[in-house]
Amino acid sequence: MKREKIIIAGAGLAGSLLASCLANKGYEIEVFERRPDMRKGKIEGGRSINLSLSNRGINALQKVNMAEQVLKEAIPMHGRMMHDVEGKLAYQAYGMSGQYINSVSRGGLNLKLIQLADTLPNVTLHFNHKVLDANFEDNTILIEGPNGESIAHTADAIIATDGAFSPIRLAMQKTNRFSYSQTYENYGYKELHIAPDANGDFKLEKNALHIWPRGDFMMIALPNPDGSFTCTLFLPYEGPESFEKLDTTEAVNAFFTQYFADSIPMIEDLEANFFKNPTASLVTVRCNPWVRGKMALLGDAAHAIVPFYGQGMNAAFEDVAVLDSLIDQMKGASWNEIFNAYQAERIPNAYAIADLALQNFVEMRDLVGKKEFLDFKRVEHTLCEKYPDLFKSQYELVTFSNVSYQTALKSGEKNAQFIHYILEHQFEEKLNEKDWVTQKINDFSISYT
Repeated sequence: MKREKIIIAGAGLAGSLLASCLANKGYEIEVFERRPDMRKGKIEGGRSINLSLSNRGINALQKVNMAEQVLKEAIPMHGRMMHDVEGKLAYQAYGMSGQYINSVSRGGLNLKLIQLADTLPNVTLHFNHKVLDANFEDNTILIEGPNGESIAHTADAIIATDGAFSPIRLAMQKTNRFSYSQTYENYGYKELHIAPDANGDFKLEKNALHIWPRGDFMMIALPNPDGSFTCTLFLPYEGPESFEKLDTTEAVNAFFTQYFADSIPMIEDLEANFFKNPTASLVTVRCNPWVRGKMALLGDAAHAIVPFYGQGMNAAFEDVAVLDSLIDQMKGASWNEIFNAYQAERIPNAYAIADLALQNFVEMRDLVGKKEFLDFKRVEHTLCEKYPDLFKSQYELVTFSNVSYQTALKSGEKNAQFIHYILEHQFEEKLNEKDWVTQKINDFSISYT
């Protein structure tokens, strides 16, 4: 029998992983990517230099036996290290002992996934090929090649992994009863760089995500394997403290002196790089449906989110894992049936992680240094440590489990009600009484399934 052919639009993180997953099932895979082949030039690409890899992403990488290799080069981050305006440090663990997220290179991981896909005989990669349009009736996409020629391509199934501004999704938006929203935050972000010290060592604690929370804005720093850190400043576009006000080197220096003084000696060529590096935007994309006939959206094409829960890549990889599993479970089903089952499972969870990411922005930039929040975290941590079988934090559910994002969102709300009840009634001493804790967990209807 002739093998079914699948076209994947986009060879980014999700698309290149998907190519290997589907090729391993025996399909003929053709991948079209608008960018040049990153193996032949600068490998860093996309919105951010490094990303957080956690359970959901690791599980997806295990499907192509890549998890172990990627984790060997990743840097574990066991918690947040907060820097106040005076440079004093405070540490918050992410979860229980042994739980951590991993800082990975976006470009390096993408490169590995492209290299893996290219080793498979039934995968063909095309670079410098840009998707222009899609026709859902005859299941074709129009692609412009490197010489400017436009050719229609068809396949048994087509999957769009071509990012937040997907041309295939744009074509879907023109169809009947397609719901779509694109919401920009009044925040941009700019990346800066902390180089290693003279000995090649890290200038900050290596195994932590560093945060400078300042209420309405913040800066974070993630470690890189070469001893450097990638810093990201999140700041409003307009307002009293904003990018529009930082229009001179004097203004930039004064701003960092006031709010991030401890970072100034560490950041490489601060003033020059501040103006050289672009200011990027933060967008949330929600849409429904993700499927038209035998075409489907996956990853950022379906659900771009802001980066504040570190789940953008992990959510996209989980899309891949879910679709991969559904293909196995639904033997003999049509592509339309498989795609409909996929979107039914993933759309509610995509909406949930979008909400969680927006909530976590407020937590990271504003709440992490406040007494009320620290009290909340103290009680939460006590519950997690004493009763791991009874109580799990929302962060743990999102980052260190495969519980659905929907469940994590709803359970987090119940958790918060319970913890606020403990604090308001000064019941912390009762946390030593397992029967009382068990009863209250039942009273608040806390469930993680």
